[in-house]
Amino acid sequence: MKNLDLECAKLGRRLAESGIDEKVFTQALGVLEEQGPYACFLYLQAREGKAGQEIVKQATNFLVLHLGAGVNTQRPLEFVHHLASDLDRLLFARDLLRQAFVYASYHAKTKLEKTVEES
Repeated sequence: MKNLDLECAKLGRRLAESGIDEKVFTQALGVLEEQGPYACFLYLQAREGKAGQEIVKQATNFLVLHLGAGVNTQRPLEFVHHLASDLDRLLFARDLLRQAFVYASYHAKTKLEKTVEES
């Protein structure tokens, strides 16, 4: 049995190590909470440029690994649309993304604080 909280923490750390600003994770988390995974991915692709693309790519790979799907993952919006056909999987995906984005935000903030302290 996998510890999915630990897997979310690992994803969050990887995302933060990509150099993405903490604010991006906070904003994505807000969209995810209010509108759901599809809107979150759409927001990230439309408003956050390269950082958003990286988050969507890694989040999609993460969800495929842990939720499985026989869909084209090269098109993340279609993948999330497919997840929406099963409400339980969609809500589970939302919970996993929420946890990963929280961890990413914490890691990014910690990284920023270390940088400020070293200056």
